[in-house]
Amino acid sequence: MNDNKLLKRKIDILVISDIHLGTYGCHAKELLHYLKSVKPKTLILNGDIIDIWQFNKRYWPKSHMKVVRHLLNWVSKGVKIYYVTGNHDEMLRRFTGFKLGGLSIVNKIVIKLDNNEKAWFFHGDVFDVTMQHSKWLAKLGGAGYDMLILINRFVNYVSEQIFNKGKLSFSKKIKNSVKSAIKFINNFESIAADIGINNKYDYVVCGHIHHPEIKLIKNNKGSIKYMNSGDWIENLTSLEYVDGKWSIYQFNHEEFKEVEHSEENEEPTNSKLFDSLISEFNF
Repeated sequence: MNDNKLLKRKIDILVISDIHLGTYGCHAKELLHYLKSVKPKTLILNGDIIDIWQFNKRYWPKSHMKVVRHLLNWVSKGVKIYYVTGNHDEMLRRFTGFKLGGLSIVNKIVIKLDNNEKAWFFHGDVFDVTMQHSKWLAKLGGAGYDMLILINRFVNYVSEQIFNKGKLSFSKKIKNSVKSAIKFINNFESIAADIGINNKYDYVVCGHIHHPEIKLIKNNKGSIKYMNSGDWIENLTSLEYVDGKWSIYQFNHEEFKEVEHSEENEEPTNSKLFDSLISEFNF
């Protein structure tokens, strides 16, 4: 008997965004390690889960496939999953309304929480002027971002293996130091909050900007709790809703251990996963 199954944290609602499966920057192994440690009732994948923009690179490691298999395994076990489309997986928007068992593809979703509070979930790329008017520029920026991640990984390898120093994050440093980037984040949060307040929501939950956050935002019409689930490129974060309270989960690299061989054997094979899905959906 595996004790790991007894140690899974129960979560009422888990929100994950900006995984970017299919890119070099995706921390799929760390994400899988995290997913194996929790047991959510509802999962909201808040956009940019599979990076369809970057698929022409034909980069799809086994660890990325294991994340997909794990999520599908959750579906077969009755976990309700909402796949909220983002800009990097915008091709899925043509399938909005599609349902398969507990999996639904949506552009946005409103969920009633405890005390009848309403939370509005959507990716947030609709606020991005670059996305609306210069998509080619956004894609070019995505390619440059991916290259920066590769350079960053090489520098971190040298830093850790040769100089025994810690890791660095070029992209995070740039984003946190450039005034225009800081202004963009502030504007993004304010716009999301304003629309949420106008619609009388209690929470507005986004992704897109790779900036994890939970804070109260006020305007002259009221207030709302703004939240962002961050990403699994730089911050390795998610939002967890347990017993009526929201919190930001931050992955701890120091505690991370590679999945042991015994745990590898627990991963359902494609055949077993298919049979489980067939049974769940009564095909």
